[in-house]
Amino acid sequence: MASPTSDYASLLLELKEVRRAGLVRLRGRALPAIEAAAEAFASTGVRAPGAPVEVLLRCAVACLDAGTLRTAAEYTLGLAQGTRDWPASSRRARAASVYGVSVERFRKDQEVMVLGQVAEHIVRLAAEAEAAGVGPGGGEAAGSADTTVARGASGVRGTGTGVRGTGTGVRATGTHRAVDVRAAARPVRLTVHVHPVDLLRDVDVVVSPSNVYFALPEPYKSSVAASLRRAAGSYGVTGEVLADPLPGELREWAERHGTSGRAVRPGTVAATGAGALAAQGVRRIYHAAIAVPRAGTNDYDVLPADVTRAVSQALAVLAEEHDRHEPPLRSVCFPLLGSGRGGLPYDVSLDAVWAAVEAELARGARWDVHFVVRTPEAATLVERIPAGIRPTFDRRPTG
Repeated sequence: MASPTSDYASLLLELKEVRRAGLVRLRGRALPAIEAAAEAFASTGVRAPGAPVEVLLRCAVACLDAGTLRTAAEYTLGLAQGTRDWPASSRRARAASVYGVSVERFRKDQEVMVLGQVAEHIVRLAAEAEAAGVGPGGGEAAGSADTTVARGASGVRGTGTGVRGTGTGVRATGTHRAVDVRAAARPVRLTVHVHPVDLLRDVDVVVSPSNVYFALPEPYKSSVAASLRRAAGSYGVTGEVLADPLPGELREWAERHGTSGRAVRPGTVAATGAGALAAQGVRRIYHAAIAVPRAGTNDYDVLPADVTRAVSQALAVLAEEHDRHEPPLRSVCFPLLGSGRGGLPYDVSLDAVWAAVEAELARGARWDVHFVVRTPEAATLVERIPAGIRPTFDRRPTG
């Protein structure tokens, strides 16, 4: 079998075939270069929902810079929530709209760039797998207790803190990692998801960052709030929006609480349903008002104290709604609130979120707490909670 690391040109040609066919029509198609890379990558122990080829594509796209490049790649390949069965023409048109260019211009220019970038990351991921000696024919047993490699959604090799048996309180299982901590001398297990927020499965509540007007971003944006809005919607076979429930539910919440047309206090939380995400086991979305628009600009200000207040309020709403659902709500997932356009460094955001979570757990709360992040750097921060370690560098998010 030819090495997947040596044939960028073949990968690019096959990515174009994936774009034309779409994820739901890949069965039976000849994609030898992508399949070889997927086989090598799967041998590293990375586990995520979907077939090996789709897992590889998602991990390669997650490596791209946040913003137009990654969003366009998700639409182009049908990886964006609700687009896997869209025809190629609809996916291309939506990707072109991300760049604000005509479909023809996108086809000739940006689409070539996007697919080329994805191909480069597939080459890198496959090369890392081969270098680790766990690719096809490699000598290590993938997934064994002593050789499991901690990897993020991007497939970047971990530093060793995620390997079972190291005594760091971290157990790595690919894109899902368990972190054992103590709260008031009580052992608690946190779950860290290293993948896009719209891939979450079987978590009752997801907390979504919002501005103080509860005005959601457009669904084609790349933020957590935009991803959740997109994932909660329903779409027709040509990409037309059949349902976009979150904005309407937030308007109804504002009307019930007398806040229509005005800002709420930072830290306020509005609870809504999860729309189409219910099919993935997500039952509620808690919108946390943490971002205050900066007058005369398109920027926002986020204070760590407001993040902590919002997390405390989200946990209070969870306690209030707990028994209103059957089965009762139990699990809640937090992104690193404020680390997007709010500008908070990863470590500052995590400190603010964890301050409220730890206080709640120390009081005896039995919530199943999850974190969702997009990068290995952010995951490493959460993994260091048991040791109380904070890095000295400032890492900015990619999503």
